[in-house]
Amino acid sequence: MKEIKLTTTIKVYANTSELSPADQVLLQRAHDAVHDSYSPYSNFKVGAAVRLANGEILGGSNQENASYPLCLCAERTALSAAASIFPKEGITAIAVTAKSPTKPITFPISPCGACRQVICETENKHKQDIRIILQGETGEIYEFMTAKDLMPLSFDSEFL
Repeated sequence: MKEIKLTTTIKVYANTSELSPADQVLLQRAHDAVHDSYSPYSNFKVGAAVRLANGEILGGSNQENASYPLCLCAERTALSAAASIFPKEGITAIAVTAKSPTKPITFPISPCGACRQVICETENKHKQDIRIILQGETGEIYEFMTAKDLMPLSFDSEFL
């Protein structure tokens, strides 16, 4: 038997003023995208924004459906917009935030497993890491240098 140890480094920022100006803009765009959320069932609003290698920033929000499996997460909405509008452009960073009507979210929210997988696939597709910036409505901000930090054993084309 052998043991494999996985480690992840998370940079923690106390507030947005500690971020670079470019990351402040990206995170603000994610906060802005929350307002476009269509979430009549959960009322849990999620916003995401991606920065492309060409500097463009595109937002996305969660889009719910009465048939829950058909819901779209904000991260995948933003990634799909980027792939549709700029199919050959890599993504350098994604910011994700959320808002709940029942309580303030004061801690970073994290992408679901499906979104983690899609972010990993996007990294593989463009052969470049995507920094991930996470925040709740307020509070600390987490930064991961790559999606592999959130999903170290992702499924990829090597298995096919």
